[in-house]
Amino acid sequence: MSQALADRELAAVIGLEVHVQLETDTKIFCNCSTDAADDEEPNSRTCPVCLGLPGALPVLNEAAVESAVKIGKALDADIPEETTFHRKNYFYPDLPKGFQLTQYDAPICADGELDVRVEGERRTIGVRRAHLEEDPGSIQHQGGNIDTADYTLVNYNRAGTPLMEIVTRPDFRSPAETRAFLAKLEEVLEYLGVFDATRDGSLRVDANISLVPADEIDDDGAIDEATLEDANRTEVKNISSHKGAEQALAYEVTRQKNAVKRGREVEQETRHWDENRGVTVSMRSKEEEKDYRYFREADLPPLQVSDWKERIPIPELPDARRERFREVYGLNEEAASKLTSRKSVADLYEELAEEFDPGLAATWVADNLLGELNYRDMKIADITDRLDEIEHVIRLVAEDELTAKNAEEVVLRRMLDEGESPEAIIEAEDLGKASGGEVEQAVAAAIEENPDAVADYESGDDGALNYLVGQVMGKTGGSADPGQVNQLLREELAP
Repeated sequence: MSQALADRELAAVIGLEVHVQLETDTKIFCNCSTDAADDEEPNSRTCPVCLGLPGALPVLNEAAVESAVKIGKALDADIPEETTFHRKNYFYPDLPKGFQLTQYDAPICADGELDVRVEGERRTIGVRRAHLEEDPGSIQHQGGNIDTADYTLVNYNRAGTPLMEIVTRPDFRSPAETRAFLAKLEEVLEYLGVFDATRDGSLRVDANISLVPADEIDDDGAIDEATLEDANRTEVKNISSHKGAEQALAYEVTRQKNAVKRGREVEQETRHWDENRGVTVSMRSKEEEKDYRYFREADLPPLQVSDWKERIPIPELPDARRERFREVYGLNEEAASKLTSRKSVADLYEELAEEFDPGLAATWVADNLLGELNYRDMKIADITDRLDEIEHVIRLVAEDELTAKNAEEVVLRRMLDEGESPEAIIEAEDLGKASGGEVEQAVAAAIEENPDAVADYESGDDGALNYLVGQVMGKTGGSADPGQVNQLLREELAP
């Protein structure tokens, strides 16, 4: 079989299992807090329920169910009349009960989809199911990684945190597509208010990958189920970021193709993504469904959810908001995409667009502010207490009291780097807008002092005018308006 594959062009078929930590105050089956910070004392946020002690009974968290329904609606998934919980039996040190409470044959969401854009093309990724379950604890390998550690510690603070596992169909054909999907999914989850990307371990990914003959994939990406059944499937675990998913799958595609070229069979196994080394490491043979011995959880009755879909509203989602921004504010696609990539960014833009020209607000948020924040690896959340100062700077620009250049390159940058107030920076650097008389004097001086540039401009070299503008800006300390300077120079140099 491997030799037959080696003689054909191969393509990757990828499916994802995305584990999303839901934002609830307490765990899914007990009242322990989910606010377990990294510096929290290990195993301090636990109780008999999340530690799996004999006789402890679970009680379902209603907020977790509401979050699951919101996700189902956002994915346009089917939400059934009734959903149930099962025990998924397996042993691992971070699972104190020896089984995980999850959903099996009656998930709370099924048959959904999510549209993503990859290299300008729209792709629809099918979601087979999305179900609620509890998170295990966290494992910390000491003195090495999973296969070289001296010993391993277990912290059960995270055990019992509510998870939503979103299982896609095998619709991905490249690692880049998985990264685009995860970014879009995170956008949607943030807009729903059910997810906090800043929490450690808030989104974790298991990826299933198979190699199949490229000529057995249709032009629209469809693939026959029998072809998939014949291909050995490898699962890659421990992926914790969009970039990590792309890197892990790129490595795994290359590893499997190289194995096939050498005439070796691709093992059906579970592998661990070692982010530090950039490789996948074999963990164990791949489990099958029967290995988990699912059976109904007798301590949790069936949950009736048929009316929840109508009762629980969801907010405007990124795609809808993006289109509204284009229609209402006249933004192009690139600007609208930047401004809706995060709910906090979109909210800030709308506030500013109510106060200022929408185009000016878009330039300041999408280009100036986000550009400077990204350069410093910061987010809007890092400056929420200074947004009124940002608005003040934009107002000075809008009212022609501060040049856009000085506002961005001096005031904004020093605000972010040194924490100074805009008023203090403007006063210290004497950035008040130059008066008309000052600008006219600077224009006259620039013309007089640069006869060669004047001659070049009069000979048709427009680049010489830019040089003269620069000279005027230097004489005014950058406080003149470049557009006004350009106009004054043209008037003075007109034949």
